[in-house]
Amino acid sequence: MEIRWLEDFIALARTRHFSRAADEQHVTQPTFSRRIKLLEEEMGVTLINRQTLPLSLTPAGEEFLTLCEQVTDRVRLTRDRVREISAGQQRRIMVAAPQSLLPQFLPEWLASTGWQERIQPYLRATGWVASDYFQALGRAECDLAICYWPIGRCDLDIDTSACTYRVIGHERLIPVTGLDMNGAPCALLPGSRQQPAPWLAYPKRGLLGSAVKAHLARLPQSTYLTAQSENLYAAGIKELVLLGYGMSWLPERNIAAELSNGTLVRAGDSRWDVPMELRLYRHQNQHHAELDSLWSELAPPRN
Repeated sequence: MEIRWLEDFIALARTRHFSRAADEQHVTQPTFSRRIKLLEEEMGVTLINRQTLPLSLTPAGEEFLTLCEQVTDRVRLTRDRVREISAGQQRRIMVAAPQSLLPQFLPEWLASTGWQERIQPYLRATGWVASDYFQALGRAECDLAICYWPIGRCDLDIDTSACTYRVIGHERLIPVTGLDMNGAPCALLPGSRQQPAPWLAYPKRGLLGSAVKAHLARLPQSTYLTAQSENLYAAGIKELVLLGYGMSWLPERNIAAELSNGTLVRAGDSRWDVPMELRLYRHQNQHHAELDSLWSELAPPRN
């Protein structure tokens, strides 16, 4: 199977139109249609529903699209790295990190290591959940992954046994809320049985959601919350908190400006803060000179 067939399929899935996809791929429509047909014959299934306008993917096609995107990303990444080596350049280290760590923490950490020119954020990772980072490390899609990690016991269903890590920073999840029209906090902890606090939650089985859940379970005081929504990403939750829809726990670095100017206020005192480590993970079986050099400069390994 040729890599261009996968690229053809991605173009068709994006445009939902044979002639527009053919134009993107710089081939005639008959040639493009023939390549898609050969791809379906190679896979032994129908990938495109040609009876709908615009075209749609079959269930098998939806699954195959995900695979195509992963494979073409890997090919592109490998191609770039091979070209760097051929040109005599030092290989860049690809680091996956949540979007909430990109504005403040990642630049600060890179400046402290002096590796700004050698490390590149892997932007596709900004849409990942925690388990995605470790799967990507295992298949060498990225070299390193920075993750929030709870301090203390937490019910996390994530297999990290093939990885090792360094603690490269700390963070706190702080409970915050917006202000109502009268300038009063929209929600305050601990809430009450009669009037639970409106809560913009992370999924309980996600990393941040599990950390908050475990921290609340350790507190002696009962908490009364009613979930208004669930969102994997701190940035999305922050927007809803700013709009006055309730309270949530957000990384301190990402809300420092809002706490300073008063657009966000604490929904509870420091006992409600959730302490977190910032861990830098690598897979134990992945090695190259640049990665090993950086790793040796950091604090002693932990397994």
